[in-house]
Amino acid sequence: MTPAARATARFQGDPAERMRILEFPRQGLPGWGHAWASLDRHAIGNGITAMLLACTGPLAILLSIGVAAKASPQDIATWIFGGYAFGGVLSILFSVLYRMPMGMCWTIPGVVLFGNALQHLPFAEVMGALHVTAALILVLGLTGWVRRITDFIPINIVMAMVAGVFLPFCLKIVSGFEQDWLIAIASVGGFAAVSLAPALERVVPPILAALAAGVGAAVATGQVTLTEPLRLAVADPLVYAPAFSWAATVELVLPMAITVVGIHNAQGFAISRDNGYDPPINTLTTACGAGSFVFGLFGAVSTCVTGPVNGILNTSGDPARRYMGGVVFGVLILTFGVLAPTAAQLALALPTAFIALIGGLGMFPVLRAAFVSAFSGRFQMGALVAFIVTVAGLPVATIGAPFWGIAFGTLASLLFERDDFRRLRERNRAA
Repeated sequence: MTPAARATARFQGDPAERMRILEFPRQGLPGWGHAWASLDRHAIGNGITAMLLACTGPLAILLSIGVAAKASPQDIATWIFGGYAFGGVLSILFSVLYRMPMGMCWTIPGVVLFGNALQHLPFAEVMGALHVTAALILVLGLTGWVRRITDFIPINIVMAMVAGVFLPFCLKIVSGFEQDWLIAIASVGGFAAVSLAPALERVVPPILAALAAGVGAAVATGQVTLTEPLRLAVADPLVYAPAFSWAATVELVLPMAITVVGIHNAQGFAISRDNGYDPPINTLTTACGAGSFVFGLFGAVSTCVTGPVNGILNTSGDPARRYMGGVVFGVLILTFGVLAPTAAQLALALPTAFIALIGGLGMFPVLRAAFVSAFSGRFQMGALVAFIVTVAGLPVATIGAPFWGIAFGTLASLLFERDDFRRLRERNRAA
């Protein structure tokens, strides 16, 4: 039966076909004894390292978006709560159910698209677009058409759009030297020092070293300003009502969905397969769609399977026991999300230029990978057009540049790289 026929049977209510689309766990829940035995130094170390990665660079990016959008501390705390707390719950759930380490959180390219949209769209309309994105991802998972849709647009063009979105943020590393050269030197020096020591880099994420060195410089120069005494506080999140507009939907839904199913999830699934697991692709995609509805209520961007985190969770240890690393990661980011007001208070006490610089450093490895993916192999003309249009940053008909980057990049490839599209179709049919 073809994928289309299976999807049709599902919509007709065939329970057997539903079972075939959603991959259910093949074994029961692990017992307490197995879970305790699996909580070894590898699971603990990998889980802590993954948490530090998720809660440093990505958080700095989120904070830089919030500062640029003039969001209130409570808004930022709510976004942190929505993205990290529920990401932790999903990470724990799927790591235990499928006995494989599975880190789930919010999408970094998605939050950049979110920040760009806030510069010219009302917040409620951006929230509405996130809910539409959630519905699209949910349908893609329930129908099993994820691969078919993600194969329609060449990944080179998508990654060129991502590179165009990330580039302005990484340029803030350079401007950081003009605004405060001492903090910039400390931060970049810490990042470089750890990056140049492979043994140390396996234990300490470079962005964490940059953050620690920069904070130390900021404290030493008296630039850490707490508006009120630091307090340990539990999140009291806001709930946002969405509004819907064609402008926000057209600008955000397709790029946001692609970042989830075509970039983050694709990376996470590839890492799992490379380590001998059989990830439940349709089930996880469905969970990303459902989770994105919940995330969106609290202003957090769409849920995804995080590639870098899953890479760390699979660094070492017995594959049969690594799932507890995912549990450790989930518990830690859940706790981080619950204590979001404290995290936001600490972060917002730092200089604005420093937050932007750390956000740029956090994006730097992703920008490098985006350039490599975009401009190696086929579709280079389309990728170049997508990159230029996105970097130009000019909205057309109130629709932001990332969408037009994908649209014009795809059009350029259809016109000038027809052989590449023919090979792509042949590869997809063979798969």
